[in-house]
Amino acid sequence: MKRLLSLFSIAFLLGTTAQNLHAQAAPTAVRNSSIQLGAGYSYASPDYGQKKLQGYTIYGTFNFTRHWGIEGDIHRLDIITPTDIAEDTYLLGPRYSFRFGRFMPYGKGLLGLGTFKTDYDPGTFIKNYSQTHKLWAAGGGVDMIASPHWNIRLVDFEYQTWPGFAKNALTPYVLTFGAAYRFH
Repeated sequence: MKRLLSLFSIAFLLGTTAQNLHAQAAPTAVRNSSIQLGAGYSYASPDYGQKKLQGYTIYGTFNFTRHWGIEGDIHRLDIITPTDIAEDTYLLGPRYSFRFGRFMPYGKGLLGLGTFKTDYDPGTFIKNYSQTHKLWAAGGGVDMIASPHWNIRLVDFEYQTWPGFAKNALTPYVLTFGAAYRFH
């Protein structure tokens, strides 16, 4: 009886210890999802005329896993327009990122709509002329983790293609620099 009680006590002790260790390990798993919302300054080559456009960008990302997520961008390139043209884009698509110390390089592919605006159309002389087109963009960049809640967007590059624009596709590129608040 004494021997049976000793074996039962050892089995009970080992069983509860293993169970407690397992229970403690699960909640300390790595967080897979994160959200960030940010804004930045944008500089663009509009591929229409020779002057560059400047404006702002609002962006947001949601990472489903450690590497994969989605990104949404709104570019308003209508603040500094030397030739009185502007390009606004609204984009959404997948994003792949990885962490390298404090730096997070990423690549993205986006689809959306773009609005081309000018004070007048040279062909028809219509004032306040605008056209909306479907477009796609490919790009990437590097975010830097500045603190637990703030990321600095060191650079973001997008090469856009507006396939339905006039006879040829419009192919602007956009550079953005900014900062984002990261939610945990």
